[in-house]
Amino acid sequence: MKMKSLFSVLAVMSLSLTAFSQTLVTQVQPAGNKKWGYANLKGDLIIPAEYEKCYQFSADGWAPIYDKDAKQYYFINLKGEKLNSEVKKFKLIDGLGFDLKGFEDGLVPVRVEDKWGYLNTNGKLAIPAKYDHVTDFDDGFVPVELGEKHFILNTQGEEIPVDASVIDVKGFSENLAPCKTADKKAGFLGTNGKIAIAPQFESVGYFKGGLAWAKTFDKKVGYINTKGDWVIKPTFDTGKDFDPKSGMARVKDASGWAYVNTSGNVMKVPDTDLWGDFSNGLAQGRKNGKVGFFNTKGEWAIQPQFDGSRDFVNGYAAAKQGELWGIIDESGNWVIQPKFDHIKDMELVK
Repeated sequence: MKMKSLFSVLAVMSLSLTAFSQTLVTQVQPAGNKKWGYANLKGDLIIPAEYEKCYQFSADGWAPIYDKDAKQYYFINLKGEKLNSEVKKFKLIDGLGFDLKGFEDGLVPVRVEDKWGYLNTNGKLAIPAKYDHVTDFDDGFVPVELGEKHFILNTQGEEIPVDASVIDVKGFSENLAPCKTADKKAGFLGTNGKIAIAPQFESVGYFKGGLAWAKTFDKKVGYINTKGDWVIKPTFDTGKDFDPKSGMARVKDASGWAYVNTSGNVMKVPDTDLWGDFSNGLAQGRKNGKVGFFNTKGEWAIQPQFDGSRDFVNGYAAAKQGELWGIIDESGNWVIQPKFDHIKDMELVK
C-alpha cells in the first residue's frame, strides 16, 4: 500500500511538472493600439505590441512574424528573440494571411525562390527546397509533390513513393490523408504511400477521433471508420469533422443544422439561431443577439451573454463584451477581463 501511495504521489508530481513546463500564449491587440503582441493567461503582455502582423505560437515555441517593410517572414521565441536562420529570404504557406501555421513536428515548410523545403527550429534547411507543392507535417509525415510525382516525407526527409493512381493528396490527420485518383474518386492514403481506404467517394474530410465524413456520388454525407466502413450512414446533405472531445459533428439536412454523435444519434438544438462546430466539448450558439455555448445535451453550458466569441481551444475561448475582447474559461468566467481590441486563441507552448 505504501508503494502504491508513493507511485500516486510521483504521478501527481509528474503531471504538475508537465503543467509548469507549458505556457499558454495568445495574440492580442491592446485597446487603441494598431499593433499586435503576445499575452499570457493573466492578460499580461509578455512580448510588446510592436508587430503589424504576427501569428500563433506553435508547440515548438516559435511564432511567425511578417515584416511588411522587408516583405519577409521570420520567427520569434517567447522572449521575442529572432530565430537565426541560414535561409535569409523565404516565404511561408500563409493561406492569404488568415491561417498561417508555424512549426509542426519541429519543421515548417518554406519557399526558397520557386521551390519548397523544410526549415527546422535550429534555423537549418533540414529538407532541401526542391518540391513544387507541400503542406504541414502531422505526426511525422507529410505529402509533397515533385513534378508529376507524389511522395510522403518523414521528418528525416526520406521519400516514400505514392501509389501511381493518386493524382492529389491532402495533409495527414491520424495517419490518413485524403486523396483522389484520375477518375475523380476520393479515398485515403496511408503514411506508407499506399491506398488505405479505396477511392470510392465524391469527397472526404479528415479523420478526427477515428471517424471522417465522406460524400457519396448521390451527394449524401455519412461517416466512415479507418477501415472505410460506414459507421454513420450517408443521409445528410453536409457534414463537418468530428470534435474528438465531445464526439459530436455538425450536420445538415432538409430540416437545417443539427449534430450527430459517434453512435449516429442526431441532436437538434432549437434554442439558438447559430450552430457552431463543437470544439473542446462546447459549441457556439446565439440567442437574442448574444453568443453563448451549449454542451453535448444541447443545453446552454454558458448562457448567451457575449457580443462575439471564438471557439474553445485548450480550455479557453476569446469572448467579446461591448467593443472589447477577453478570455473566458469553460464555466464562462472571465480569465482575462475584456480589455483588448482583438484577441486570438490560447495556444499551448512547450
